[in-house]
Amino acid sequence: MILGGLSSLTGISSDTQRGNSQPTSMPWALSLRWSPWGRPGLKVLVTAVVFVTTLWNLRFFLKPSKGSGEDTKHKEPLVILVWEWPSKQVPNVSGDVCRELYGITGCQLTTERQLLHQANVVVFPHSRLQPGRDRLPKERLPGQNWVWASLESPSNTRALAEWNQTFNWVMTYRQDSDIFIPYGKLVPNQSATVNIPAKTNLVSWVISNYHRTQKRAEVYKNLSRYLHVDIYGKANNKPLCKDCLLATISKSKFYLAFENSIHRDYITEKLWRNSLLAGTVPVVLGPPRSNYEQFVPSDSFIHINDFASLEELATFLKTMNSSRYQQFFSWQRRFKATGQWMLSEQSQYCWAGRTLWFVTPSLL
Repeated sequence: MILGGLSSLTGISSDTQRGNSQPTSMPWALSLRWSPWGRPGLKVLVTAVVFVTTLWNLRFFLKPSKGSGEDTKHKEPLVILVWEWPSKQVPNVSGDVCRELYGITGCQLTTERQLLHQANVVVFPHSRLQPGRDRLPKERLPGQNWVWASLESPSNTRALAEWNQTFNWVMTYRQDSDIFIPYGKLVPNQSATVNIPAKTNLVSWVISNYHRTQKRAEVYKNLSRYLHVDIYGKANNKPLCKDCLLATISKSKFYLAFENSIHRDYITEKLWRNSLLAGTVPVVLGPPRSNYEQFVPSDSFIHINDFASLEELATFLKTMNSSRYQQFFSWQRRFKATGQWMLSEQSQYCWAGRTLWFVTPSLL
């Protein structure tokens, strides 16, 4: 299927801008966004991870043929061409890195455009698409699949109309994308233990891009009238180093997991990394509670819409006793949080290699 309209893919409509959680008419899915996470370097890493994670998700999108005897073996490597790497620093993907690092064969990840005619899949990050089609291949080869990739929300994804009828697959944070790339997920906690870091502060917030017109700026301004918020990040001239981020946030009982825009499934590292992984309770501003509950347990977060006013929310946070607070961590007995953004380059290759055990090139 070649997409007929990328604008509807990203859900840019009056309903979506208002935060309506009703699905669009498109049959595929969208579930994760790229967010600054306090530093541009992390955003670059996450976007890069998107392309390699495509391969992992392909195993759900493409099913190996039954009885072929080749479910996890490939006579020819599956070639994944990233047309233009999202960051200026392109990693070295030459050689059989998946086999050398993890003993997994059958995968060739490349940025070499001269291999276009051999590529089974070509990935195009939206952030690198230039106006006009001059920098794209002249035509899509028979049997070759083009993937449009973006973790940005509709509010931060522009100039889509000219790419209609260009791509086969869509890879985003939305659950209804062809290739679903969430910002994070819960995995089983084998130890079944609960870990709550020691707390010295009430509420914290890491913010790099602060704009007064954003909903989160308005909510913070009004909430700060009733309680103190420790603010870090470039917006407050208090940037945190990579190793300082989680250690600093973990000292707060609550974290303002406020998204920069409100859209269905747009639940970013602000929840996954800065809150759940840091060991604090997220106070979320984003899509409706019901949407969050599709990703995490209902008792693992606080939604600002749970309260009639921000003053009521502030009172709830300030007067919460220890027993009630600990209940927000009961999910840890069953799960632990993880996220795509934490993958190193070597781990990215691992994701790529593992996926290829589930994909048969003849199906592409």
